Amino acid sequence: MLTLDQALARVPGWSGPETRATPLGGGITNHNFRIDREGESFVLRLVGENTNLLGIDREVEYAASCAAAAAGVAPEVVHFLRPEGCLVTRFLAGRPIGADEIGRPEIIAQVALVLRVIHGLPPIPGTFSAFAVVDAYTERARRRRAAFPANFGELRARLSEIQAALPAVAPCPCHNDLLNANFLEAGGRIYILDWEYAGMGDAYFDLGNFSRNHGFDQAQDRLLLEAYAGRATPGRLARLRLMRIASDMREAMWGVLQSVVSHLDFDFRDYADKHFRRAAEGIGDSHWSEWLKEAPHGV
Repeated sequence: MLTLDQALARVPGWSGPETRATPLGGGITNHNFRIDREGESFVLRLVGENTNLLGIDREVEYAASCAAAAAGVAPEVVHFLRPEGCLVTRFLAGRPIGADEIGRPEIIAQVALVLRVIHGLPPIPGTFSAFAVVDAYTERARRRRAAFPANFGELRARLSEIQAALPAVAPCPCHNDLLNANFLEAGGRIYILDWEYAGMGDAYFDLGNFSRNHGFDQAQDRLLLEAYAGRATPGRLARLRLMRIASDMREAMWGVLQSVVSHLDFDFRDYADKHFRRAAEGIGDSHWSEWLKEAPHGV
């Protein structure tokens, strides 16, 4: 892992007292700094330890960030430190979009358009499947003797049912980590930050992940689908609602694995348990069987 001073020394022209670094809040995997120099501002991301165990490929992150920036939906990439994978992007003087406003119809419509841009980008390296990620995290966590909930076997079985019910679709570039902290409004536009889990995958995972992370109800999901796909058919709604459960399972297993590999001062166990509970709630929904029946038609 690079220290801040080591990283600054590697960026051309950044060594010296005229470069000012200020820690940025947010994030529980990496360390981010605002860098001010000669009237310009940047963000330097120092890679956290053991992030490779989370399936993060920094070369994929770099490629995805560059593609999204070129499309105007992510900050400009100005430098990349190999082999460590530290990324330098242009600092955007914007504002976060609060969780209390991102569910408004006009914001949902804006995000849907941004997601259409992302999903229409040229192919990027790397793949992403929430189902494969859960399997990989499970295997790594078991080797490290992590604790699993008593109902994990049942939850994993239901996740397999979701995977079997989803239609086969061509993969497209996806962000795959649409947490509220990863949205920024600047100059009247919405930008998406932090592309470390990006890869070629199912567009509906992005939709379900965005929906679940912001606590959308079915009316908001319909608005999202109407803005994204033109119509909120029963099949599309079912596909999105099932992907919400897949999102919770991915988040839960991320927390389980982090609880045994991370040294950060964060309660990863509580994070995992919260998402396991949410996954169980989704599986227990009265529409569960209907979703499984309709999802194959959600294209």
